[in-house]
Amino acid sequence: MMQIDVPAVVRSKAVSCGAQDWLDELPETVADLAATWGLTIERTYQQATEAFVAAVIQRDGTPAALKVLVPRDGDAARLEITVLRLADGHGCVRLLRDDVERGAMLLERLGPSMFDCGLPIDARHEILCATAARLWRPAHGHVLTTGAEKGRWLADHIVERWTELGRPCAERTIEHALRCAQSRIDAHDDERAVLVHGDVHQWNVLRAEDGWKLVDPDGLLAEAEYDIGIVMREDPLELMEELRDGQPMGRAHRLAAWTGLDARAIWEWGVVERVSTGLLAVAIGLEPIGSQMLATADAVALVT
Repeated sequence: MMQIDVPAVVRSKAVSCGAQDWLDELPETVADLAATWGLTIERTYQQATEAFVAAVIQRDGTPAALKVLVPRDGDAARLEITVLRLADGHGCVRLLRDDVERGAMLLERLGPSMFDCGLPIDARHEILCATAARLWRPAHGHVLTTGAEKGRWLADHIVERWTELGRPCAERTIEHALRCAQSRIDAHDDERAVLVHGDVHQWNVLRAEDGWKLVDPDGLLAEAEYDIGIVMREDPLELMEELRDGQPMGRAHRLAAWTGLDARAIWEWGVVERVSTGLLAVAIGLEPIGSQMLATADAVALVT
């Protein structure tokens, strides 16, 4: 049987999802995919968290990446494959081959992440905006979560998690996030909605031959501002400095200027995502970023 190096985080994820059988069968699955697709396995990417990902060489000598998703609810593999097919290499990593039933994808090989490149914040934000914009396109007729549905899910998640964690941020912060979520739910328009990535941050943007590309799409049918709201939620300490300088909307206006989108919508999605992600990070012990996000969310709620 083929010997493969499965990262500890991926093993833990599989066990927590009740996918021990998937884990036990993974060496055989990888070996069969390698034989079927003509691949030579080079090495495992240790930073992967939701899938087994390996650098491979195709039969013709072209480098690529093999990704086999940990099974989980929501038909994640079919969704990701659908998004990558729709993107067709524009803004997102190019899909070369796929096996929906086994949650397997053969992808073009990309370079280091934006995080690894250590770019300054304004350069990162401008690249994130430009890369996300390459993906946005109509996707009507495809079964994708809408922005309104995601807004409702986030609102429910925020209330539930905040209560479970013993209220780690101010009640007014939760109320503010819920108002922002409702605003975006009410604003959803099927005619204006486009395919969005759903998780645009510096760990999900990798170097490509022609610039940068996104990986690991969530895939939503929503207003484009949702993607830029993710950019808005990140870098909480830097946003806190802008608040202290009396520029609460400064980042939102810069992001809007780079994309031609609505600053208020970007701001509101940023509020919702900052609270939701901060609560999740605190819950799983991802510190100090969780507490930093919630502290910034408290400060934002005071000035809005």
